[in-house]
Amino acid sequence: MVIMLTLDSAENPVLGDYRDLTDVMLRARREPVEGIYIAESIKVLDRALTAGHRPVSILTTTTWLDQIHDLEQRHRRALEDTPVYVGESSMIEALTGFHVHRGTLASMARPTLPSVAELISGTRRIVVLENIVDHTNVGAVFRSVAALGADAVIVSASCADPLYRRSVRVSMGTVMQVPWTRAGDWSELVATLHEAQFTLAAMALGPDTVSLEDFARNPPERLALLLGTEGDGVSTEALASADVTVSIPMHQGVDSLNVAAAGAVAMWALR
Repeated sequence: MVIMLTLDSAENPVLGDYRDLTDVMLRARREPVEGIYIAESIKVLDRALTAGHRPVSILTTTTWLDQIHDLEQRHRRALEDTPVYVGESSMIEALTGFHVHRGTLASMARPTLPSVAELISGTRRIVVLENIVDHTNVGAVFRSVAALGADAVIVSASCADPLYRRSVRVSMGTVMQVPWTRAGDWSELVATLHEAQFTLAAMALGPDTVSLEDFARNPPERLALLLGTEGDGVSTEALASADVTVSIPMHQGVDSLNVAAAGAVAMWALR
């Protein structure tokens, strides 16, 4: 059984995992070091538990207790002995820094990430995110990967955290479904991809690009689609390591799409 604990103060030390959730820089540093991430909403928590992620604790209001009990019926073993802290909405808002519209938060233990070689074993279509710093874009890419049938995602060393609360929310929890890992050195990543017979295709502008329509007519058997950072796009180093540069034809003076939108278009074309 889950353990219900009613709280009346946002200063209770057991609530430390949920404090100051709106401080992006603080949370982005703190959560990976402490080995946790925050799942927001019953739906996201359900997906996390389905994926085998382990809950540390749950924070909710009385309004959502029926749904917590329903969740317990589906995930009895995973939620066994999990503390569920119950408080007023005003207390949770004072603690977290925002009004929790979806009513429930959970502190989850971060899963152990596989190596790049382990991740790509048996895959045919993967997406590589280089230095994407906006958590919304990271979450949107993961949602497209899940919806459009790519097999896995690799994020670069300086890419935003896929398990940051906003990334998880925007992805609709698909960051728990999609296999992913974080790469280290870029040259090592490229060497591992090439050793596994992947073609690295960078989505970028340039004089020698191949149109997505032409590229999709006869795509390689194993393809790694590279998406670059907002604004500057794929870095010079990454472009130099790519096997081909692919672009989406634009109209009416528009030169490019948002990175998440471009990724979705490319994944659909190469599905």
